[in-house]
Amino acid sequence: MKGDFNSAQDLINDGRKNGGLPIDFTALDSSRAFSCVEFVDDSTPQGEADYIVDRAKQAHCNINPVSFWDYQKYYLELAVEKVDLKSLFEPICEQFNIPIVNAKGWSDINLRNQMIQRFKEAERNGLIPVVLYCGDHDPAGINISNIYRKNLNDLSKTTTGWRANNLIIDRFGLNYDFITENSISWVDNLETGSGKDLNSPNHKNHFDSWVQVYINQYGVRKVEANVLVTRIDEARELFKSTLDKYLDYDGIEQYEADVEQAQQEVKELVIELMKAA
Repeated sequence: MKGDFNSAQDLINDGRKNGGLPIDFTALDSSRAFSCVEFVDDSTPQGEADYIVDRAKQAHCNINPVSFWDYQKYYLELAVEKVDLKSLFEPICEQFNIPIVNAKGWSDINLRNQMIQRFKEAERNGLIPVVLYCGDHDPAGINISNIYRKNLNDLSKTTTGWRANNLIIDRFGLNYDFITENSISWVDNLETGSGKDLNSPNHKNHFDSWVQVYINQYGVRKVEANVLVTRIDEARELFKSTLDKYLDYDGIEQYEADVEQAQQEVKELVIELMKAA
């Protein structure tokens, strides 16, 4: 239960402090990371020179003169509700140049504005914007995917000047069919992150339609989306099958061919310039 998270956190931290767990057992909080720490090279002058030459020989491979999305009909972004899911799907997103973010419920205005700016640019380039979403199977998680358009349109009166009229919102998980097909266990409560119970009449949202519709359809139970990390292959296959609806794989082949050709041209020019030098 979410209300037990603090106890679990204390137990883990005690283990890190007394040596029962590795000190780096948990991920580093980037907001608390040091900066300006001195770095000293431990290589020799010959080693540094070899490294520079090797980088020069391979630098053309980093050239990307065309946009992946110039070869597509849709422009995709992925929002997930748990940081574990970002790690789970990131390798696939990197392969297809899909921006991915841990939205944490979509309350952050800066996050939405960044997405809007990219969606605006995509539409200017003739693309259809798509936001893919993977979140908890609980009342709030399902409701989030239902109000995405409103959340984005809430910023339309600001400097963005964009509305999500043509935006496709595709919630591909975590959904009931996947839970059933993969025999995933349900958690028999509707406790929220703050430890409150959506099933209690005393909860301020208990009688809201999005809560009552969920309870009537699924009962007083839920599945949190980070259970997908226990089904890595199935989760990634679910994501890939979703991408199949939108990605033009012939376009990807042409994109890769054009990038390779441009990189080869750069390589040849570098060789000629190095000879001249």
